[in-house]
Amino acid sequence: MFHMPPDRRAIDQYRIPPPKNIKEVPGYLGKLLSSFFKRLWYIIKLVWEASPAIVFVMSFMALFDGVMPVLGTYISGQLINKLASAYTQEITNFSIITWLLVAQFGYILFTSIIRRVDGIVVRISGELVSNHIKIKIMEKAKEIDLKSFDSPEFFAKMENANREAGNRPIQVLNSSFSIISTVISIISYFFLITVIGVLPALLVIAVAIPSTIINFVYRKKNHDYVFRRSKDRRQMAYYSEVLVNKDLVKEVRMLGLADDFTNRYKEVFKKYFGGLKRLMLEEMWWGIGATLLTTVVNCILFVSIARGVFNAEYPVGDYSMYTGALNAISGGIATLITTSASIYEGTIFINNLISFMEEKRTIVPNIDPPRDVVRGIGHTIKFENVSFRYPGTDHDTIKNINLEIEPGKTVVMVGLNGAGKTTLIKLLTRLYDPTEGRILLDGHDLREYDVQKLYDMFGIVFQDYGKYAVSVRDNIAFGEIMKEIRQEKIEEAAKNSNASGFIEILPDKYDTPLMRYFEENGTELSIGQWQKLAIARAFYSESDILILDEPTASLDAIAEQEIFNQFDELRGGKTSLFVSHRLSSATTADKIIVLKDGQLIEEGDHAQLMREKGEYYTLFSTQAKRYITPVDDYEEHPEDHHNRKPVGDNIFKGDKNYEGTFPG
Repeated sequence: MFHMPPDRRAIDQYRIPPPKNIKEVPGYLGKLLSSFFKRLWYIIKLVWEASPAIVFVMSFMALFDGVMPVLGTYISGQLINKLASAYTQEITNFSIITWLLVAQFGYILFTSIIRRVDGIVVRISGELVSNHIKIKIMEKAKEIDLKSFDSPEFFAKMENANREAGNRPIQVLNSSFSIISTVISIISYFFLITVIGVLPALLVIAVAIPSTIINFVYRKKNHDYVFRRSKDRRQMAYYSEVLVNKDLVKEVRMLGLADDFTNRYKEVFKKYFGGLKRLMLEEMWWGIGATLLTTVVNCILFVSIARGVFNAEYPVGDYSMYTGALNAISGGIATLITTSASIYEGTIFINNLISFMEEKRTIVPNIDPPRDVVRGIGHTIKFENVSFRYPGTDHDTIKNINLEIEPGKTVVMVGLNGAGKTTLIKLLTRLYDPTEGRILLDGHDLREYDVQKLYDMFGIVFQDYGKYAVSVRDNIAFGEIMKEIRQEKIEEAAKNSNASGFIEILPDKYDTPLMRYFEENGTELSIGQWQKLAIARAFYSESDILILDEPTASLDAIAEQEIFNQFDELRGGKTSLFVSHRLSSATTADKIIVLKDGQLIEEGDHAQLMREKGEYYTLFSTQAKRYITPVDDYEEHPEDHHNRKPVGDNIFKGDKNYEGTFPG
């Protein structure tokens, strides 16, 4: 799967509008600082939660990085001064030079050790913080409403927060402490250089500003360009992913699509890179100009300091000390601006994470304390004027549904694709709340119940059931995850779903790892086998209401009928709700619900709906023509039976629930 770039709206949500006039500048700067420190504090809290020691080590490194370079510059300058004095025989005792050399190499050794320790600490910190944030994201994800996952904006925030959890917090915190150490260094060097005057230091600061402004401006321009061309980035990621996707490689190879997708990638890259290259060249020319200005000014200052040494105004070692200080001040100013730009980029991650963690859950009980679900009884379900509209859409998917399902009854929902069958199941299981109306369980609003206890009541197989890269046993046991795994119950569930046949011939039977994601001996199942495992999960769960949302779509008609028969035998009086495109399974249901365009247009049993000759009659008879050949016509003309259409009531021979004849 390709990674989406950070969502633009996540940044705009926290963007501070620029000042419109000079009077608004102080307020604007105040808001910027307040926003910066708010995010910095949030990051510090994240890192502190992962390990307080990380914050202490980084604080120490900020002070160390601020002071030690100045100390190193001072030692080098003094060493050169003493060597020059020895050369002119002003001093004859070598011991002071020895101690300065020891100090210099002690400084080098100490700095190297601290740098090595700091590098290891940063790597360890990255792992700890990454783990901490990923767990926070996982904990948050388990309680977020399903509707949030339907929002591209939310999904982009979640994906980017999860993807960058490993490096962004440490990077931003390092950058923030780097600013502190840089300020300490600049101040220290500033005082060091005041011996030759304040003006050179101020001049170096002034000429450093243009190059750093250019750096910051073009960092922002590049950043904005990437967001404006996010579609290009997604297309390039998608086209490159197609050629290495293991699920698509067979079709890509057989259809010869590789060159086509490669050419698509090249075309998009050409457009995307054109604008990016233009920005890079602009930045290069502006940078060359700023570098030329800085070089000229530094050259003048260095000549001035050299003249002072030449005229014996300063010791010879002061040349390296003062010029090093000027270079450090210039570099420090550049570091301040570029580090601020780095922190600005880091806030994209922080904004995504903050926004993700602040996502509010709405699927919660509307009374306190919530109502408990009474288990082990037949449940009455009632829809009262229920309508539903998916977030971000302008039309209702479910329209004013009124429906009652009696305890222990078997109900089959039928309808064309898009009729609203799966959406109705999502509302019944309270993955969503109705936009209008209410759903009653045993006479009480579904929203009054404890949500997790409500979920535990359902044994469900979704149309897009899960395929989990764990063992066969675990795939089945997920149906009742809170209880201890019982092997005999696992095997019974597999038998009831007709999965035991293929499981027994797997290399390690129920211990066989599925999918080749992690294990070399992982086994890839067919779609039909996966479907039987998903159904086994439903059999394994001790639920009060069984819901099957087209669970047998990948099975042949005989296997499907066997599973429906098994469910009918094993449901033990439980309320059951099935969705199936093969309408033969509906003939024995207590009630058939017919949906069309989100509306309930018919309900009744098979015989009743066939007599009414409405939508169900049309669907059933159309499907029956595809499967059943007229017996009498076949016996009379076997040589061309495949060219003839069903006539009379032969379609329904053997259907004891159908009363009456089908018109010819």
